[in-house]
Amino acid sequence: MQIIPLHPEVGAEIRGLSMAEVAQDESAYKAVRQAFEEYSVLVFRNQPTDDAVQVGFSRRFGNLETAKVGSIGEGTPFSILTNIDKDTQQLVPPGHKEALRAKANQLWHTDSSFRQTPALASLLSARTIPGEGGETEFISQRATWLRLPESLKKQLEKSFAWHSYGHSRAKIDPSLASQREKDALPPACWRMCWQNPANGRVALYIASHTYAIEGMPDPEALALIDELMHIATADPAHRYEHVWQNGDFVMWDNRASMHRGRPWAMNKPRYMIRTTISASEEDGVAALRPPAKTH
Repeated sequence: MQIIPLHPEVGAEIRGLSMAEVAQDESAYKAVRQAFEEYSVLVFRNQPTDDAVQVGFSRRFGNLETAKVGSIGEGTPFSILTNIDKDTQQLVPPGHKEALRAKANQLWHTDSSFRQTPALASLLSARTIPGEGGETEFISQRATWLRLPESLKKQLEKSFAWHSYGHSRAKIDPSLASQREKDALPPACWRMCWQNPANGRVALYIASHTYAIEGMPDPEALALIDELMHIATADPAHRYEHVWQNGDFVMWDNRASMHRGRPWAMNKPRYMIRTTISASEEDGVAALRPPAKTH
């Protein structure tokens, strides 16, 4: 196995090892798991675009989430990110729910921070990609943490923030998240930093889903959240941009990174499949939970 770093702060390409081997061989899994803990984003190229391979690889890292209500793939392990209408197989028009969801995914976020069990990792596979556009950008929230003033770190170590799926979707369209989705995904509260048990490294834990901080007036909390998002994402030098090729699989650590999709011409089809691995107590969830939830 070769590990090729892609950016000084985040990301590496794995060569010489197939995802099928990782799914089947313990030593291969351990080597990739170590790389995952170190680089936060892993790229596998020229892989067979096979659902069984994607699920088998993902399950080596933990239990899989079920795709949320109201999504393409609801009730399965697969979240489908596409501008192709599932009923007509035609490209969706502007204003269609899937077109709006694509815009929402262009906000900086970490997956499933709005769930009652947060995500350890996500694995996204390229099935149909446009000729240009549609890249995915990543930033290291460990690197962000290191750039924060010590006084702010001390504050955030003891602070807990609220995350809501409806909050981030309302930034795009107030009706994008249905009442059924909001009912199924009530807000979740998590510590504002996540320490990796494998190496002790700390990452800022916020997202476009973050809307409140426990015990802080909302205007002050929103101002701090905006400031932290700016520190994390404003400088392009801190970003790794992944330009998709057919057969690409990209895995990222939701504890230690944020990501966003980039726009593409919506008259070009794009079809991506994501599996998401739930975090366990061993992944550091216990320290993430607040002593009480009162907001």
